[in-house]
Amino acid sequence: MYSKELTKGTLLPIILKLLNDSDKMYGYEITQKVKELTVGKIDISEGGLYPILHKMEHQGVLETEKVYIGKRVRKYYKVTKTGKKVIAEKINEINDFIETLTLIFNPKTLAE
Repeated sequence: MYSKELTKGTLLPIILKLLNDSDKMYGYEITQKVKELTVGKIDISEGGLYPILHKMEHQGVLETEKVYIGKRVRKYYKVTKTGKKVIAEKINEINDFIETLTLIFNPKTLAE
């Protein structure tokens, strides 16, 4: 598993990418999907996830839908039209960042 210091700056684009690729997701589902896709190397805690989700909801990037399951309420997050533009920007930014890190840590890869 990667350290929290290493993954902290990538949580926002990871969450946005997952939400963009699906119709809607709830918090626990997001954490489990990240674990599954990264084979357990990235573990998003609730303490790391929900502040990001709430901030994006407040900014209009995400909207929520409450679904009642028995006596429990599940809050689903969905990308807004405004959020689609933000996602495109964040995905471009993270891809550029990965390429830049490759220049530093794996320069031979780019030369081949």
